[in-house]
Amino acid sequence: MSDVAKDQAAIAARVKALESILIEQGLMTTAMVDRTAEIDENEVGPQLGAKVVARAWVDPEFRRRLLENATEACRELGIGGLQGENMAVLEDTDEVHHAIVCTLCSCYPWAVLGLPPNWYKEPAYRARMVREPRRVLADEFGYAVPERTEIRVWDSSSEMRYWVLPRRPAGTEGWSEEQLAALVTRDSMIGVGSVRAPS
Repeated sequence: MSDVAKDQAAIAARVKALESILIEQGLMTTAMVDRTAEIDENEVGPQLGAKVVARAWVDPEFRRRLLENATEACRELGIGGLQGENMAVLEDTDEVHHAIVCTLCSCYPWAVLGLPPNWYKEPAYRARMVREPRRVLADEFGYAVPERTEIRVWDSSSEMRYWVLPRRPAGTEGWSEEQLAALVTRDSMIGVGSVRAPS
């Protein structure tokens, strides 16, 4: 198990314990916990970014606008707000793969990706991703970028929050935006993972 997977398992256990204590103490109800999860899954999570990616995959003019001014293009779809004021989207190609980090703290495009994962805020990720991105992607995320593909690491800040437009998978010609959005993962929009394989 990688360090990232171990951290995620430990965090999940702590969250479950805290949830149980808060419910036992009467500070929260199960319904409140469920509603919070529902909001993250349906209203403010990475599914919003997935919707933007899917539109860019099927609409070349929207894709062009997204790459020129991500903040304005996202507004066209009703997506924006806190931590989404200054965004830039970087397009993956066969030649170049983009990965995102914030070396100072944890600047992140919440408007399209939801809350940042805990590993994104860890000093080890922030330091190593800049020095040895190919190794971090392979060892910590199980994501092998071909040697022929250049990896460019982008440092997000409060002035500009970066995210990735991953490559559209082969075999999805004629798919609807909804079907395509279901393939897009949060990690693919950070550049540390791939989109789901079409089934």
